[in-house]
Formats: sequence, structure tokens, C-alpha cells
Amino acid sequence: MNKNIKLAVAGAVLALSASADAGIIIPAGDWTLDIGGNVNTFVTNTRQQGTADIRGGYALFNGGNAVQNSTGEKNESNLTTGLLPNYLSVSGTTRQNDLDVAFTISINPGSSTTQGGIQTGALNQENRQAFMTFGDKSWGSIKLGKDLGIFAGTAILNDMTLLGVGSGAGALAGNTTTIGGIGSGFIYADWKAQAAYTSPNFNGFQFTVGLTQGWNTIANAGADISLGTTGRSGSAPAAEGQISYSWANGKIWSSGLVQKVNVGPGQVALDDDRAQAADIGANVNFGDFGLTGYLYKGDGIGTTIQFMDAYTVNGNQRKSDGGYVQATYVLPSKTKLGLAYGISNLDRHGTDNALLVKENERTTLGAYHPLTKHLNIVAEYNDAQSQNHNGAENKSRTVSLGGILFF
Repeated sequence: MNKNIKLAVAGAVLALSASADAGIIIPAGDWTLDIGGNVNTFVTNTRQQGTADIRGGYALFNGGNAVQNSTGEKNESNLTTGLLPNYLSVSGTTRQNDLDVAFTISINPGSSTTQGGIQTGALNQENRQAFMTFGDKSWGSIKLGKDLGIFAGTAILNDMTLLGVGSGAGALAGNTTTIGGIGSGFIYADWKAQAAYTSPNFNGFQFTVGLTQGWNTIANAGADISLGTTGRSGSAPAAEGQISYSWANGKIWSSGLVQKVNVGPGQVALDDDRAQAADIGANVNFGDFGLTGYLYKGDGIGTTIQFMDAYTVNGNQRKSDGGYVQATYVLPSKTKLGLAYGISNLDRHGTDNALLVKENERTTLGAYHPLTKHLNIVAEYNDAQSQNHNGAENKSRTVSLGGILFF
């Protein structure tokens, strides 16, 4: 099984240890191929309440199949993929000229079907990984290609909803995935073209530094409250890095990102064109107990997705911060229970639009049971709230039940 799937399982501390083992190993001449992945599907029911206009809030979306009544309530049920997409990954490793050489390529289809007669499309298919690495344990390794971003990457790998649904089940059915704890405790690391170096492991200490594709700021759909559009920034790449220390029962890490943000023709000048963010987190385990804590802070980084609503229409940076705490306990039956709380804040700048999201927060209660050494049955309750700078709120409560199989 490829590196990021193994990290996802081990980082979330939810699946059996056997689930993080290699997938289907095939010797092929000088190469050893590893075919692995996962399949997951969940039945979800989401009750949404609220009529507030919250631009950048995710607790209530006006889309979907349910009809919202005059009191702002609607109920929606879906069968959908969870936070992890379905994965099919092919990796290869070899040792040549004193170098460990490897590659990974993955395809990531969703399991939702929301329109009759149409079973494919951009919203149901992703290609998250296509990268190669080369190096040696004596001096480290170099990665070239598309993979999980460095800043905030470890935050999502430790989110317990990684094996479940979290937020977004009602709003995002038909997309490849839900959003788990993204935007309510951490910013999405995303999948980025990158050139990165990872050091050897120095008795638990390790660091990664890299350049990743720079992006523009992203305006929330239909809201004239942010500069730019989705796409490349046209400026220098972003610089990202992480340093960590791991021991037998835990890990502590800190990562950061710096990027020059560019603007298009005819747009206003930025008050500060250097966006930056930093985080710190820790995961510790005491027998059957697990505890994770995480904090982040950014200037011009936006909220939920990197650079979403990061600047005002006048070019002023918005500040953001947030974090999450998560506790888990393994019962004698091997069922893992988890409770998590996360919040993400976005500051209003001066006379900024008061409909801008102020905070997204969520509380998640989950149960994750290993039915076999590769198959987990997952049940979750997720309570999400969004508030704008006028104090208006929307709420979204989701119950989900399903399974995730690793191979």
C-alpha cells in the first residue's frame, strides 16, 4: 500500500495494524510493485437548520436534493464516499546505482451516483498522486511530482474522520469526498505539484522542505469579498516545510508555508503580497488512550481551502487561526471510540462584508470497529455550526454508517 494511505491509516489511529501492511506485492524484474488502496461508502442523513447568508460557511448549503422549508430546516439522505476517496494505487520500488528509486500513481473515484444515466464526470474522479522519489537512508530522499502538501498534511492524517465522513455529507454528495474536519480545525493541505527533500531519520528527528505550485486567492462562490480566482498565481512557487520528532508512543510536529500572492490585470494592489502560515501539533498514546492536539495561524492564507477568502476586495489580508483536539479509546472489543472538537476562525478586516464567515466549528463522535483485519465498520455523529460576522448561525447535523476496506 502506498505511503500516504499507510500514513492515513496509522495517523488516524483507527484501523487495525494489519490494515497498514503492504497491499498486493508483485515482483517484476528489477522492480517490486505494490498494488493497494481502499473502498468506502456511507449511508448518511443530514439535518440542516438556518437561513443565514454565511459566505464561506459550510454548515448549510442551499444545494442538494432536499427542499428547505420556511423555517430554514431540511433533511437530506445520501449514499456517498467519506473523507477518503476510493483509492487504487500502484507503487514501484527498486535499488539502482546505490539509490532507492520509487514511484506512485493513483486514481481516486467517488462512489456517489446523484444523476440518472451519468456515472462519470469531473466531480466523481480525481487523480491525487503521481510522483517519484530517489535517495538513500544515509542522506535522505527527493520527491518530484504531485502528492499531499507539506503544510497541514500531518493535521489531516491525524483527523479521526479520515476513516469516516465528518462534515459535508449533505452538501457534497456527488463530489469525490466529504470534508471530514477540513475547515473546522485545520486548512486543507491539498494535493500539490512539488519538489521536496526529506532528511534521514536522526533518532526520531526528521524534516522536509520543498517548493510547491503557487496558487491565487480564491473567492467564495457568488460573493464579492475576495480577490482572485482559482488557479496558478503566476509568481514564485510556495515554500513549505515541516520538522517532527517521533517516539514509540507519539509524535510532535510543526509545519509552515510562505508564498507570494499575485493579482491579475486591473485588480487592486495588495497591502501585503506575502501570505504565510504555521502550525504545531502532537499525537500521544497511553495504552488504549490516544490524544491529538493541533493549532494553526495564518496571514493571507484564508480558511478551509488554502487562499480561499484570504484577501478583501481592496487587497487587505485577512488573518485566520484555529485548531482541534481529539481523544480516542479502544474498548476490549477492539472498537475504537473517538471524540473530536475543531474550530477555524477568519477575521474581518475593517469595513469588510459582515456576511463573511467568522467561524466554522464542529464536534464529532465516532465508533470504528475492525470487522476483519482489513475491513472497518464506521458510525459517526457530526455537529457543525457556521457563524458570520453579524452573529447569524447555520447548523448541520449528520449521522453516518458505513464501511471502509483497505487492501
